[in-house]
Amino acid sequence: MSNKKISDLFLRDGKYHFSRWSKPISPVIFGVGNDSLTAIRAAFCDVLSLTSLELSDFDPELGANFFMFFCSEWSELDAVPNLGKLIPNLSSLIRSLDENEANQYRTFSFTADGAINVVVVLLKYDLKLSSVSIQTLAVNQMLQSVLLWSADAFKNESPLTLIKKTNRCVIKPFYVAVVKAAYDPILPHYSVDKLHAMRLEARARLFLEAL
Repeated sequence: MSNKKISDLFLRDGKYHFSRWSKPISPVIFGVGNDSLTAIRAAFCDVLSLTSLELSDFDPELGANFFMFFCSEWSELDAVPNLGKLIPNLSSLIRSLDENEANQYRTFSFTADGAINVVVVLLKYDLKLSSVSIQTLAVNQMLQSVLLWSADAFKNESPLTLIKKTNRCVIKPFYVAVVKAAYDPILPHYSVDKLHAMRLEARARLFLEAL
């Protein structure tokens, strides 16, 4: 672990940019059956157990603040009522996702003080995504949504590892330590100060040593 490794996890346009949630996460999930919904919510709870956050049924301000949409083709999203209000220029985005053969997309919005306020996750359930368990998929999506990670944070290394005996994934210890440290109540919900990365590293190091 190093300060650079920590700060690189939160680089955006070459600058340090940290943001976390400041309120419970209230998810709504579209496009899956009840069995999958139960598994997804359980996986979400597993990730949130690393933080000070809770899973809530209702957001007082918005009703829900975490939206996950499953589809088999990106074009299906054009017909989703009010999705365009959550994602401006939705039609252009759908064309871009199709052209780039993407199977997932995630967008964040923020409160006035910089904390994460809403996350929208779009998933095209193609052969690649359907090859992993719904538990693995859900853990991965919530982990990537619980903090504003750099776009390259997991480019060279997956934050998850699979337990073959149970076919369940777990978060690697390093990333467990980072998430726990990121939700230390002493730290702010938002920071663009590189000194924040130093404070984060010190706390993550302690958590990693305790694992």
